[in-house]
Amino acid sequence: MSYSQGEEPIYNEITEVKAEIGRVRHGLAPLMLQLLFLILFTGVLLAFLLQVPKVPCTQDQEEIYQELMQLKPRVDLICRPCPWDWMFFHGKCFFFSITKRNWSYSLTACQEVGAQLIIIESDEEQSFIQKMNKIKSHLWIGLSDMKHEGSWQWVDESPLLPRFKKYWSPLKKRDHPEADCAELTDLGWDDDKCGTEKSWICKKSSASCSNN
Repeated sequence: MSYSQGEEPIYNEITEVKAEIGRVRHGLAPLMLQLLFLILFTGVLLAFLLQVPKVPCTQDQEEIYQELMQLKPRVDLICRPCPWDWMFFHGKCFFFSITKRNWSYSLTACQEVGAQLIIIESDEEQSFIQKMNKIKSHLWIGLSDMKHEGSWQWVDESPLLPRFKKYWSPLKKRDHPEADCAELTDLGWDDDKCGTEKSWICKKSSASCSNN
C-alpha cells in the first residue's frame, strides 16, 4: 500500500497506539484475574471458617482445617475497632455526618446505628471534635435545654457539668427561648433552633478485636 506525503507517519503513530493499547490490555488481564481470585479465595475462606466443624470428619478435611487455621490470624488482622466510615479516638468511635438534618433527626439517626448524638465526656474529646469541626463546619451535639429553659442536659439526661461550660462560644445567645439545641462551631458550643438543619456527630464504644 502506498501513502501520500505525511500519511505514512500518521499511520505509523496509529499502529503504535493500537499496539500499546494491546499491551496494556494484555497486562491488565492477569491483574484482574489475580484480583478476582483473591476476592473469591477470601469469600471461601471466611465461609469455611464459619461453617467448618471443630472436629473434622475426614483426613482431607483435617488437612484443610489445619491450613485454614494457620491463615486465620491474618484474617483477624482485618478487624477494626470502628466501622470504616467512623473515626477511632480514646476507645470510642465517632461518626461525622455529611448530610444535614434537624436536631431530632440527628438524634434518631445515631440511635439507629447503636450510637448516641455525642455526649462530650472529657477535654480530650472536646479538643478532638473541635479540630474535626474545622473540616465539617457546624455540627449538632447531644446537648439541649428543651425540658427546662437554661438547664442544659445531655441526651442521656445527665446535666452539663460546670467544668464544661467553658466551651460555650463567647457569641452564644443568652438562653434565647427558641434556641434549645447545642451545636459545635469554630468558636466552641452555641445554641440554635432545633429545627435548623446541620451535620451531626454520633459516638459509640469501639469493638474489641480478638485473635482467639
